[in-house]
Amino acid sequence: MPQNVYIHIPFCKQKCKYCSFISYPCINKKADYLIALNKEINYYYQNEILNTLYFGGGTPSLLTTEELKNIIKLFNINNNTEITIELNPETITEKYLTDLYNTGINRLSIGCQTFNNEILKLIGRKHTAEDVKNTVKLAQKIGFNNISLDFIYGLPNQTIEDFEKDLKKALELNIQHISLYGLKIDEGCYFYENMPKNLPDNDTQADMYLKAIEILKDFGHYEISNFGKPSQHNLNYWNNNTYYGFGVAAHGYINNIRYSNTESIDEYIQTPTIHAEENKLTKQEQLEEEIFLGFRKCSGIDIDKINKKYNINFENKYKNILEDYNKYFIKTNNGYALNNDGILISNNILSEFIE
Repeated sequence: MPQNVYIHIPFCKQKCKYCSFISYPCINKKADYLIALNKEINYYYQNEILNTLYFGGGTPSLLTTEELKNIIKLFNINNNTEITIELNPETITEKYLTDLYNTGINRLSIGCQTFNNEILKLIGRKHTAEDVKNTVKLAQKIGFNNISLDFIYGLPNQTIEDFEKDLKKALELNIQHISLYGLKIDEGCYFYENMPKNLPDNDTQADMYLKAIEILKDFGHYEISNFGKPSQHNLNYWNNNTYYGFGVAAHGYINNIRYSNTESIDEYIQTPTIHAEENKLTKQEQLEEEIFLGFRKCSGIDIDKINKKYNINFENKYKNILEDYNKYFIKTNNGYALNNDGILISNNILSEFIE
């Protein structure tokens, strides 16, 4: 049974210019949304003891701590449950952080994106570099000892030197985790219709990523985009385990069925217990997901585990791929992992495993 939960809080004061995630500047619908969320959780959740609970968005920190506490009360948790909330630093006060700590939330994921204030303005962020630093220091003072910062590389006007400074400043804050995402401009965001100038090209983005691996080598690299103390919630995804997804546009995975909720907040409020889509995976699809999710981890895949689970001989079945891309794989004690060059073309390599 699932022991991990993702909850989507879709509200934002306004969209950042690069954002194509499902979020809405309609905080007036919050009360109705929380009622619907409560209904969905009570309908599907089977009182499993949770390993992880994750509040993502949107901007989950637009909820009051009392509202968050009421959601957390719906779940069976213990002292080992990792409970994460994503924060935007411009709205955070010491009192809010203290109250968060008292709800039992024990992991913070702070949207920093960059410490360059000029670039922050260009991409539509409302906080400053100082806001991030102050939020981290306040959180540490209160007692939080599992703090992550999110960064984007390949931003307008950003140089490799700018990105290097960002990472070094992050390490100076003694945080536990860093997530890095290359800028992608997808349909649905402001930049898609209003392309910014001076975007680093793909080669520069790749160089930025390799520079990050170099700078963070002692910090730890456990997944393509993630460094430091592993997020147990995210590891659950990459280990291809089950999880509940609650809220508008949330996705879940239970009993070999991947499901998603509607992206319409009004429709969700009206019918929160009806999934928009459900897809039961075939055994082959399960195997393919096991492989491409597993290769996102720097430890790679365990072929003995895969062979037993899917009754195959991995090295025979995928002999041609292993030979064709030999220089991009590392042979580990348990199987295979991608090297740094392999990570840069991972989409191409992993697509080969899909029949």
